[in-house]
Amino acid sequence: MKKFLSVFMVFLFGLSFSQITNIADGESITLRIHYGFLNAGTANLTARKTAYRGVPHLYVKGTGQTTGAVRAFFKVDDLYESYINMNTELPSFYVRNVKEGSYRQHLETTFNHDNNTLVLTDKKTPANGSKVIKSVKGVQDMLSCFYYLRSKSPAELKVGTVINMNVWIDDEMFPFQLKVTGTENLKTKFGTINCLKIIPSVKSGRVFKEKEGVTMWVTNDANHLPMMLKAELAVGSLKASIDGYSNVKYPLKFTK
Repeated sequence: MKKFLSVFMVFLFGLSFSQITNIADGESITLRIHYGFLNAGTANLTARKTAYRGVPHLYVKGTGQTTGAVRAFFKVDDLYESYINMNTELPSFYVRNVKEGSYRQHLETTFNHDNNTLVLTDKKTPANGSKVIKSVKGVQDMLSCFYYLRSKSPAELKVGTVINMNVWIDDEMFPFQLKVTGTENLKTKFGTINCLKIIPSVKSGRVFKEKEGVTMWVTNDANHLPMMLKAELAVGSLKASIDGYSNVKYPLKFTK
């Protein structure tokens, strides 16, 4: 279950210009998560501009919690943090601090993109210390990959676009491919809005039914704001849909 949640968060959170320019300081996004007919939880993403080691960065915080009946038998309180260099669109520092049922993990990753290495520190078990791991060029973390996708201009993120990226999850590197397959007028609680339909390629098996069992919709504008995500699981299905937003840089064009 914990591995499924990690992969799902990549598409939830995680989902170009030479800089990140389309994310407003103080932007906040809330999504409601459903498992089948159950209201399973919420996820929230906030972004603010800051400095990390004297360089302009975007500080992104993602939280996820189960709610209601689901929380009664499976309690989740996840925290993700990422400092993203606004000039390079690459992460500098990443935190994954999760509590999922009886499972606990608290990892911190420092990225060195100059020599393609990263330093992984296990904060839950300090005696394990830190270790240097060989990385790859342009690696993203579970939050930064989503903002890297969003930072692309409408001309760069259009139907037919294919994006390849390597994403650091837990203590492993995973290759992902995202394909923009079309546009769709999507109904939301705020009205109907035109969206890009994006399908990430994932491995089938115990988590997802098919290799391409995940679909994501983002607004077809300069915001590329997430509106909905669906995942067909080996058992049941999971859906996350927009539940609230504030401080979005460009007006959203909903119709009734």
